[in-house]
Amino acid sequence: MRLPLLVLLAGLALAPALSAQTADKNFSTMPPAPWPPVATFSILGYDPTTGEVGGAVQSRVFSVGNGVLWAEAGVGVAATQAIVDVSYGPQAIALLRGGMKPADVIKKVWESDPDPRPQDWTKYGRQFAVIDAQGNVAAYTGPKASDWAGDTQGKFCTAQGNILAGPDVVTAMVKAFEDTPGHLSFRLLAALEAGQAAGGDKRGMQSAAILIVKKDGGVWLHNDVVMRLQVDDNPEPIKELRRLVEKAATQRRPRR
Repeated sequence: MRLPLLVLLAGLALAPALSAQTADKNFSTMPPAPWPPVATFSILGYDPTTGEVGGAVQSRVFSVGNGVLWAEAGVGVAATQAIVDVSYGPQAIALLRGGMKPADVIKKVWESDPDPRPQDWTKYGRQFAVIDAQGNVAAYTGPKASDWAGDTQGKFCTAQGNILAGPDVVTAMVKAFEDTPGHLSFRLLAALEAGQAAGGDKRGMQSAAILIVKKDGGVWLHNDVVMRLQVDDNPEPIKELRRLVEKAATQRRPRR
């Protein structure tokens, strides 16, 4: 009787796991090959009045702000998207810090990419944008980035995205950034809202983030982060991001 009892106990122990597997139609013991592209639209911008530089992003992936935006006060901001190699971000910041112009940063980083997985994660699918601390911008959208993918530049800004409804998304973002008054956070946010209104990510919404830097521009001592906000999992992430940006505005200290 001992063996049937052990089998019964083992079956009871496995039942919850099997039930969970059955409920999840996407269950697999194998890792995805490769990772899904980070379908994203983002805006990088500069405010010549305050000297602040930053970026904002939205996507139908979890916690998009975790790997897209990279920034350093007095240096610039980079966005890494689509068939992502997140090392592009730190590389871009280091080259900007050394005095390289954004267009040259784009060229240098992309050409230095060894393309380690050309069969399923090709460098020709990368999307990459850079703005420096003087508002100079540049961007690259690879020919193998998932449709629709593209970028467009405006005065002190660049908008880019992939798996979008179409080119109207990035065009609307630039226009909103240029036409919106007030703090850089509201201009970046308006760009996201305009991009979403134009169709946004074809798959929908899930997460959004904003990052703004300036030397000693944050609260407390020696803090260069003016704003760092992330909405990681929300059916209306841009709406929630607006709530946070408006909350931050009520606590922003006057500039001397």
